[in-house]
Amino acid sequence: MTKTMSFAAVHMTVAFGVGYALTGSALVGGAIALVEPAVNTVAYFFHEQVWERIRTRRPPGPAVTQAVPQ
Repeated sequence: MTKTMSFAAVHMTVAFGVGYALTGSALVGGAIALVEPAVNTVAYFFHEQVWERIRTRRPPGPAVTQAVPQ
């Protein structure tokens, strides 16, 4: 959990930095730092749902068979 919180802090710091650099506004940078990670989290959830559907629909790879001695 510590690693997750650390990454969240880095993510929000980067989002703030980019927003501030592009607009010169700490308010806009702060809003981006709060909104962007939340939206990204929801997008990630749906991304994983799509990939799980793709994974379960894909036929398995070629079966490995061994010759049975007669």
